[in-house]
Amino acid sequence: MTDKLRRVSGGQVVYAELKRRILTLDLRPGQRLFEPELAQQLAVSRTPLREALRLLLAEDLLEQLPTGGMVVRTLSAEEIDELYTVRAALEGLMAAEATERMTESAGLELTKLVVRNELLVEFAEDAMNAGHDFHLKIAEIADHGWATRLHAQVDSQMARYRAFTNQSQLRRSAALEEHRGILDALVTGDADRACALAQAHVLSARDTALNAIGERLPQH
Repeated sequence: MTDKLRRVSGGQVVYAELKRRILTLDLRPGQRLFEPELAQQLAVSRTPLREALRLLLAEDLLEQLPTGGMVVRTLSAEEIDELYTVRAALEGLMAAEATERMTESAGLELTKLVVRNELLVEFAEDAMNAGHDFHLKIAEIADHGWATRLHAQVDSQMARYRAFTNQSQLRRSAALEEHRGILDALVTGDADRACALAQAHVLSARDTALNAIGERLPQH
């Protein structure tokens, strides 16, 4: 039993590390993975490594070649468009739901997150994380089971693209203003406006991501 637990634990640790490398682009899109090299880098045996690779394959972060090898999934304009479009619908739904469930304490929590976003707006990664926390808090307030589960699934897939959405100060400042608008709609009880603003915000991020990674995408 102890050995089995160790194998499971080891596989999860390797999975988490490889996923981090994929999502941060340390493992490049299209890069082929070689098991002996990865096992040596991570100081693990083939068993936990193969378990981790199977999990990543199931999450569509890896692709299997006809020869049996695996590569990191390439960046895709179609995937970006689909992911952000689905997320926009989910964010709009949850913003509307959150409006109906708003309390004074929830409004204060959201306000603090927007203030934090403002303080960090000049720093790309910190601003990105602050904005992400704002959206997660709205999802928590909305308390919509299916939307939350689907949102988490889409959110995980989008992690590779999120960093491209706020590389410029112009976009970070615009995103902050959009967050302020969403917050205002939430605390004033305007569900329709909160929905529309949340959707528009995500679609603006989609357009920015597509423009930012244009040079990385395959040219036809």
